[in-house]
Order: sequence, then structure tokens, then C-alpha cells
Amino acid sequence: MRVVIQRVNQASVEIDGKLVSKIDKGLLVLVGIKSNDTLDQCDYLINKILNLRIFEDEHFKMNKSVSDLNLEILLVSQFTLYADCKKGNRPSFINAMPPAQAKEFYQKFVDQFKQKYTKVKDGIFGAYMKVNLINDGPVTIILDS
Repeated sequence: MRVVIQRVNQASVEIDGKLVSKIDKGLLVLVGIKSNDTLDQCDYLINKILNLRIFEDEHFKMNKSVSDLNLEILLVSQFTLYADCKKGNRPSFINAMPPAQAKEFYQKFVDQFKQKYTKVKDGIFGAYMKVNLINDGPVTIILDS
């Protein structure tokens, strides 16, 4: 699995002009699932995301986590995180998990996340989403399981 974590002041997902999910200060997490990923990797990433100290403390040092501050998280599936651009100019997505399998996997990831942390929202898997965000910093972290 690969996640791109962005510290945000606000983020939202729209589909067909309708607001689906919105968070205020917290994390926008783009989630890519590779063809050979296993559910065991979910737990590692969830714990890492919840405890990653990328928010400032009273001394302006990155020393607080999203869970320390009780902030929100917006999860968005994004298979393009596994784009392979080594050959030619058109990305290949051969490394991404096939859509039907990935949808089930992603939903299990979201459900597992929500069991550990209540302030989690998400987009809709496979939908054409418009993701809006106001970066905070900007601070962007990429994690692989």
C-alpha cells in the first residue's frame, strides 16, 4: 500500500457537484493499493498515520499527531499512486490492484480505520471525484507499507 498524507486546514470531496465528505483541520490521505497488498499492511499504515507527529506543538515543532489533537481524517482512494511511467509517456497501472478486488480491500481499510479512530471520512471508491484542499504548511508525507 502507498499513502500520500497531506496536512490540511480543510479538505473535501465532490462528486457530480455534490459535496460527499468534508473535514476541517486534519489529514487528507490518498490511498493506493498494490496488486499483492494484504490486509496485515492496513494496521501498520493506520497506526503510522494516527501517530505521525506532523502537527506543531506550542513551541512550533512538529511534535503532535492527528490523534493527539483529535483532528479529522479524509481518506480518498487513488489507484494512480501506483502509476508506472518508466516506459513511454502513458502511465501503466499494472501494479495497482484490479478494481473489484481493490474496492473490497479499500472498504476493509476504511472500516478498520474507523474502528480505531472516530473522526474518519472518505470519498467513494471508483467515482470521479473532485478533491479540494487547503494545504497547511504545506506538509506532505509519502508512506509505503
